[in-house]
Amino acid sequence: MSDNPTPPRPAPEPTPVAAQDQSTRRDKQTRQDRQDRQPSRDRQTQDRQPPPDRQPQRDRQTPPDRQPPPDKNAARDRSATKDKGAAQDKSATKDGARQDRSAPQDRSAPRDKSAPRDKGAEPPARPPRRRRPRFSVERGWFPPLGSKGKVALVVSVLTGLLTHGYHLFRYPLYLTDEGIYMQRAWSVLRETSLSPYTYDYDHAPLGWITLAGWVFPLPKQFETFGNAINTGRFLMLLVHLVSIYLLFEITRRLSGSVLAATIAAFLFNVSPIAVYFQRQVLLDNLMILWLLLSLFMLLRREVTIRSVFGGGMALGIALITKENAIFFVPSFMYLLYRRVKGSASHRFTSTLWPFAAFAPIGAYVTYALLKNELLPSGFDFDLNNPPADHVSLLYTLWWQLNRSQGTLFSHTGLLQTSWLVRDKYLLIAGVCAMLISLWIGMHDRKRNLGFLISGTLAFGYAFYLVRGSVVLDFYVTPLIPMLAINVGMVIDRMLTGSFANRFMRGAHSMTRVALPSFVALLLLASPASGYLVHTNTEGHTQIADQYQSKINLTGMQHAQIAWVRKHVPPNSRIIMDDDLWGDLHDVRPFYPYAHSHWNASSDPDVRDKLFRKKWQNVDYIIMSNKMRKSMDTNNSDGRENWILQALRNSTRVWSQTQGNIKLEIYRVQ
Repeated sequence: MSDNPTPPRPAPEPTPVAAQDQSTRRDKQTRQDRQDRQPSRDRQTQDRQPPPDRQPQRDRQTPPDRQPPPDKNAARDRSATKDKGAAQDKSATKDGARQDRSAPQDRSAPRDKSAPRDKGAEPPARPPRRRRPRFSVERGWFPPLGSKGKVALVVSVLTGLLTHGYHLFRYPLYLTDEGIYMQRAWSVLRETSLSPYTYDYDHAPLGWITLAGWVFPLPKQFETFGNAINTGRFLMLLVHLVSIYLLFEITRRLSGSVLAATIAAFLFNVSPIAVYFQRQVLLDNLMILWLLLSLFMLLRREVTIRSVFGGGMALGIALITKENAIFFVPSFMYLLYRRVKGSASHRFTSTLWPFAAFAPIGAYVTYALLKNELLPSGFDFDLNNPPADHVSLLYTLWWQLNRSQGTLFSHTGLLQTSWLVRDKYLLIAGVCAMLISLWIGMHDRKRNLGFLISGTLAFGYAFYLVRGSVVLDFYVTPLIPMLAINVGMVIDRMLTGSFANRFMRGAHSMTRVALPSFVALLLLASPASGYLVHTNTEGHTQIADQYQSKINLTGMQHAQIAWVRKHVPPNSRIIMDDDLWGDLHDVRPFYPYAHSHWNASSDPDVRDKLFRKKWQNVDYIIMSNKMRKSMDTNNSDGRENWILQALRNSTRVWSQTQGNIKLEIYRVQ
């Protein structure tokens, strides 16, 4: 129907021939407008038809059986014609009107699909298109990050910068292992060797080689941020920020949810156990970075040769940064198998990945082989008789595998005395989430591959911790991000399933954000959690130690070093801990005869040549916090008896105490 309908008019009287010719010209103009929008073949067909005045009379019409079938698009063509001002067609003769209808009824010529359709015309019916699933880890169908996801990612990175950067150089106390790794980085730069002492392959060397590479271009190198350990801690802050980005993206791609990624990043940022250990210069933090990078490469949208090679190389670097990364390998292998399964290049990629992972390990083994330190003398792996002529890589690995400490679940184990004390909420919730993820993933491995991967990653490393070998308190560090991933994914799945009914569907999206936000605020505000505030020994609520500006634990160690430089001659023979090694060997005046009790009791060059295992050859003993306990633990075979005897024949000349931390200096008589 026309947009401007005209009122009904009486039937027209017979029109003279001149009027008919004028009407015919108007009909031709109308057809010309319509033919401009029709395919060329239709236009040619209409041009070949006789003019209206030569049309056969009604009694000479084509028989019905020979007429072309009616076109379903005729009504649409007539409607389009009326929209173009074809109301004058009513004054035309019936023969002319019938001729106008006969032109579009010709279906002998196919329509050109590129020609535009008439206004108001309905599109042709198409077969239903199969809708591709919105999310699939196996096929690499990940939802886009979106504007909200970008905001959540930026907030997560800034939160990590605040929680791990604030108070970085004051809390916690410098650790023995921090000093060990920085002294070995010092040896790489200053002496081009892997250790200032005999390198016994206790750890793979890439961690402190990375530290040396970080220190080398800095303007003051080890003293750029005050001292060697502070310089290493600043690198740990950068490592954490990159790890936050990788953790966020990994969680989002395993779960398909920005909310799950935000929860995982939040726990990784504010958990006290994470803040405490990830501020320290530890090989575990560098290992986490390479592991997350390897997992991120395997979770690309398309599994390419570049991503497979890069993921394998990153895993190999993680293995020669710290060997316990091997407990994550089964999960990585299964994820690679599911990603390349059925592809045309699955054989090549399945071979390329382990080759790339083994390349860094092969370089490490080649180094030991070239130095004739791969195998012990006589191929003797007797743990009661260590090789005396040279160290051995394989012997050290065998010794580490056979070390035994007991169970973590005893009342004196690290679980009760250290880990649960710092963050029981994340550990308990993380273990429960790990079990739920394993159950969901095993129940439907095709649809819930992300849950299966996250559950096995946490389970594999948890098995390493509880298997009964020697475990130090910072060994829990790689488990923290894996537990955070599981908690984020399980919480997101629970919220998705709980509010899926029609009644709550309107408030579903708001509830998914509001409920985790409320729990996060509760954790931050509750003194029992220790996330932001805690209750001190006097029963008062105050800011947690990791953010307490009045607490300056490392300042005690600076004061200890200052006293040594003022009162102790540089040529003195000193027994100390490794946390002070860099300050006494890299800053003038140098103290070349200052060595840790570990090396003084085990390294032949220090023990037999400098001190000769006599307490009378010791001038000073610098005691760090809990150093006496470490000496007793390391003296199971009596190797530190002469150091303990020197301590009994000494006088305390300096002491400082803060809380349960006590530092001392003794002068040996």
